[in-house]
Amino acid sequence: MSRARSTRARSHRTETTDRAEEATATAEEEAADAEEKTAGDAEASATAVDECPECGGRTRVNSAERVCDDCGLVVEADRIDHGPEWRSFDDDDTDPKRTGAPLTRSRHDRGLSTEIGRSTRVKGRKRRRLARMRTQHNRARISTKRDRNKVYAYTEIRRLTGVLGLPDSVRDAACALFDSAQEESLLRGRSLEGFAAACVYVACRTADVARTVGEVCDEAKATEDEHRAAFDAMNRELGLPIAPSGPVEYLPRFASDLGCTAEVERRAGELAERAVSEGIANGRNPVGVAAACLYTAARELDTDCTQQEAADVADVTPVTVRRTYVDLTGE
Repeated sequence: MSRARSTRARSHRTETTDRAEEATATAEEEAADAEEKTAGDAEASATAVDECPECGGRTRVNSAERVCDDCGLVVEADRIDHGPEWRSFDDDDTDPKRTGAPLTRSRHDRGLSTEIGRSTRVKGRKRRRLARMRTQHNRARISTKRDRNKVYAYTEIRRLTGVLGLPDSVRDAACALFDSAQEESLLRGRSLEGFAAACVYVACRTADVARTVGEVCDEAKATEDEHRAAFDAMNRELGLPIAPSGPVEYLPRFASDLGCTAEVERRAGELAERAVSEGIANGRNPVGVAAACLYTAARELDTDCTQQEAADVADVTPVTVRRTYVDLTGE
């Protein structure tokens, strides 16, 4: 007896399910291919970005720039900060407004206080009332002599760092150092301008930014005696973590001002290290030693640089440059 062959027709729902599964599999394959292509493009672009467009060398990324290790070319500067903005997320969908700048050490109140502005549209009694409110608000914001001294000193520090072209990190470090000096009661009987200049100078030294006492005092409202008194007080009471400056610190800036080549600057660095190791720089102004090393390197490499030009860049006399040059060359 033969068994009848069973035949069953596929339903419409089954066919629809099969087509949906095939479409899903196709979509997954296309997505995988797109991911592989995107990864390959990203890798190729990253390789292209890592290479220097000038010499083909490898680039190095720091906090603000992308620099080639071989030729020193700045490939990218002022990188975009992709971090979150300072915003209020209480009602981000309907009110995504900014809430102001972050905290800063260059303000006596860390930038938290507000100011009552002025308007030309307000007249009469309301204008006088706003003026009284502004006066009371300023009195409440700067209520003690300690705060007034801090506001004045911070203003001077911000002015000095702006004139000297110093970064914000040096400005904040100088303000923090003034706070430490004020907490130790070092301001009594001394000049606030002198402390502001000394704080900026010490912040430059700790951040390895080459600035001399003369350069700071020329732009400051304090004299060199006021600067020295404030510096000695902070160095004695606070124990400043700074070592004596060397001629190597001033070479890059002086070489840039003189328009020297990289070979001259490199040779000057070797001469400066030899001057320190052999004791030639002992008891001498490191600024003058740096200028003499640049002049000596320029002479050895047949580059145009006179003693007067080197002395003018370092703000010393040509005699100072000549004496160190004689000791370096033995002429």
